[in-house]
Amino acid sequence: MDDPGDAGVDFSIAAWREDGRWSMATLPPRAVDTLGGFVTALRQLTGEGGALGFVGVDEACLILVRIGPDGVARLLLSDANAALDYDLAEEAFDLLDLDVPEEEEYEDFEPVGDLALLADFGLDDDTLEMLLGTDEWYPDEQVRHIGQRLGFAEQLDRLLPSRDLPR
Repeated sequence: MDDPGDAGVDFSIAAWREDGRWSMATLPPRAVDTLGGFVTALRQLTGEGGALGFVGVDEACLILVRIGPDGVARLLLSDANAALDYDLAEEAFDLLDLDVPEEEEYEDFEPVGDLALLADFGLDDDTLEMLLGTDEWYPDEQVRHIGQRLGFAEQLDRLLPSRDLPR
């Protein structure tokens, strides 16, 4: 993965639809100094149905953000317990208006936030929860599976470095 910055960010990617086609871009490290900064950057990219954002944090958790056409941010954190170790994950709890968990309050890899944020793109909450709850997958692999289901896997492959793991 890329050299993580101070926040432990492995990648930050934005996706949006224009004329029925997905467009994608990586966002610069300064865009994810804070989760609020990431949300602000995504608001600049809204297309049809808004913009999606994916932040991988220290190969430990994935933060998904959806900016709707109305500018409202919806948020999902792949592992609630990550808020105990990572500032961006803790900030996700703040944006969700939730208290940061006590030590091991949640089960391993329990997502917190809006599991239905991709439902109108055809990825229902049960499937998204399953993708995020698969403990064998790193955040970049979770995003790749989401990309396959939403139809932007090829663009994503150009943005995310290969893990080069034996299969």
